[in-house]
Amino acid sequence: MGDTGRRSSVPRQESTEMPRLAVYALIVCVLSVAAAVVSFMEGYWLGIVWVLLAGLSSNMCWYYLKRARQQKSVTG
Repeated sequence: MGDTGRRSSVPRQESTEMPRLAVYALIVCVLSVAAAVVSFMEGYWLGIVWVLLAGLSSNMCWYYLKRARQQKSVTG
């Protein structure tokens, strides 16, 4: 028929989709932590590079999530 002007009592679900770059950064972070653990277990000091990469990718993930949340709040 038509719009009766009433609001639906069912709450609208917000999209919980993560930005693609944040997902990639999270995957890199998890993989680099695993590589650091394996590297240190084998006795290689190269694991420090993996720890640094994990820190960088973790910060990138937070940045992209925060940016997407801000853009979503601006656009409504």
